[in-house]
Amino acid sequence: MKLAIMQPYFLPYIGYFQLMNAVDEFVIYDNIKFTKKGWLNRNRILVNGKDSYITIPLKKIPDYFDIRDRYLAEIWRFEKKKMLNRVIESYRKAPKFDVVYPIIEKCILYEESNLFKFILNSLRLVNEYLEIRTSFLISSTISINHELKAEKKVVAICKSRKANVYLNPIGGIQLYLKDDFKDEGIDLYFLKTNELRYKQFKNDFVPSLSIIDVMMFNSKEEIRKMLGKYIVE
Repeated sequence: MKLAIMQPYFLPYIGYFQLMNAVDEFVIYDNIKFTKKGWLNRNRILVNGKDSYITIPLKKIPDYFDIRDRYLAEIWRFEKKKMLNRVIESYRKAPKFDVVYPIIEKCILYEESNLFKFILNSLRLVNEYLEIRTSFLISSTISINHELKAEKKVVAICKSRKANVYLNPIGGIQLYLKDDFKDEGIDLYFLKTNELRYKQFKNDFVPSLSIIDVMMFNSKEEIRKMLGKYIVE
């Protein structure tokens, strides 16, 4: 059984969905520390031919709180409308706008103040559209010692779920050793997204933007093909 583990990211780039689509079970961390300047509450879209950040404002709490303990700031009531307007202005002339915008609107207007639940809903909506059938699991619901860190926690989750293959984004090649996983009866592989290019109006291509961008310029069938465009090392 193939398994992957990731933090919950806000409408992430296509590599996140490639990883999800490539495994049988996808574990989403909710009980690890929030990372500042990460991708949990922000991403990038195309604005006037350049990448620009969209960000969900969060309530200020101590850094030692877990992701599941983070909440959207009160100002989000107003900011979400601004974010939708930015999406409209940026993509209203995109070929798939009429199909995709209602999905993005549902993601952003979702009535949930908890960051983890808010992001989880958006991932489910995008998966539904892209017909990704992989099962979601929430890390805190898995029966392991949750005081474990890094590789030991990953191995414990794999063993608990009886996974014999662990698939990690290519960035983890500096963190994990295949022999260490092999000693635990688990085959470790790394997924590397191929270079993906598509037409973004008449602009020079800007890579690795939010899945919003991919969906606005490509049909579901085209994106389904993109989901398989990677190599495993």
